[in-house]
Amino acid sequence: MRYYSTNKNTPDVSLKEAVVKGLAADNGLFMPERIEKFEPAFFDGIQDLSFQEIAFEVAKKFFGEDIEEAKLREIVYDTLQFDCPVVKVTDSIYSLELFHGPTLAFKDVGARFMARLLNHFLGKQEKLVNVLVATSGDTGSAVANGFLGVDGIHVYVLYPEGKVSDIQESQFTTLGQNITALEVEGTFDDCQHLVKTAFLDEELNQKLVLTSANSINVARFLPQAFYYFNAYARLKEAGKLDNKKLVVSVPSGNFGNLTAGLIAAEMGLPVKQFIAANNENDVVFEYLESGEYKPRPSVETIANAMDVGAPSNFARILDLYKHDHAVISTMIKGYRYSDEQIRAVILNVYKEQNYLCDPHGACGYQSLSEYLAEDEIGVYLETAHPAKFTETVENVIGKGKIVLPEKLADFMKGEKQSEQMTKDYDNFRSFLLKSVV
Repeated sequence: MRYYSTNKNTPDVSLKEAVVKGLAADNGLFMPERIEKFEPAFFDGIQDLSFQEIAFEVAKKFFGEDIEEAKLREIVYDTLQFDCPVVKVTDSIYSLELFHGPTLAFKDVGARFMARLLNHFLGKQEKLVNVLVATSGDTGSAVANGFLGVDGIHVYVLYPEGKVSDIQESQFTTLGQNITALEVEGTFDDCQHLVKTAFLDEELNQKLVLTSANSINVARFLPQAFYYFNAYARLKEAGKLDNKKLVVSVPSGNFGNLTAGLIAAEMGLPVKQFIAANNENDVVFEYLESGEYKPRPSVETIANAMDVGAPSNFARILDLYKHDHAVISTMIKGYRYSDEQIRAVILNVYKEQNYLCDPHGACGYQSLSEYLAEDEIGVYLETAHPAKFTETVENVIGKGKIVLPEKLADFMKGEKQSEQMTKDYDNFRSFLLKSVV
């Protein structure tokens, strides 16, 4: 399989090149040259397959031409050492819980897969590979833990100072070893700009081997399609899709998650409608309404992982549907919620349904409650464990009502290790050159 740039100003590359480079030379994002479809019969029996079995079948459609089958199976099965269950919230709304991995966030799936795939491709490469990752919260912890202790790889996590939760911060600043945390004086967009600029710096790339583990990397975002297929299978197994169509709502930040869902649909997954549930960072919501895409600086909200003002993966959505606003606005319906509305949803669902949403999942839930018709059943992505936002959530439901999972409590015991960094690129560049031997 070859991979092309969304900007289409650079030659196509192999999967290995796409994964190692992360970003195309023309600043575009890599996309597979084609999307392999499943035969309808696959979905007739999908409910009889386990999550790992389903993920392996999906992975073969993406990567089967480039990775020997036994090795690909090993990577998939090793990645998915945890479940992503579908949990009933109301009779018509289900939560796809993506927080049962090592760092209790959906990004564990893509980050673990990418770490194993990159390790496979690098083999015994002599030069150190430097993974640069910008995070608004959960990406940093998932990538850092996915690559922790992997030989030949050093990870630099760039995060906005004071704009991630204490628990999120502890998950990538207390690890040490081959993980370096860079605390940037700015926003997530500033962190992302530093990473992208580094990839386009030809002189820097001649001296260092750089790659990205953000969802701009195909090995990060494509595996996120796995759990959409699994959600469909589990609902079908429970008999919930016998007379109803599936609607999926995705809390939307950098839009890698929603892009993976749309690609799953292009592969044949029977989804009637996708919803992009936004917070006040609503540039895509506005695009769906007006047809005009106007990125702008992000604003800070209580759903911090969605605080992205220039979502990178939207370029993939535009490419997937050939920049056709009519098609895109049909495939995706947009909703947006203020902090006040998010708090109200968390409290309402907790009191009435005895289910605790995190701030991001609350956006997904509420959009379904407003959108669903009688012949539809909805799944929203609960992207992180509510305990990762303990202060925010307990300010809504009451102090002391969240029990910190043991995995998170262990992170909080570690000592913070981070480097202060301005948003000036020359400063970042100099740091990299001095840090890498």
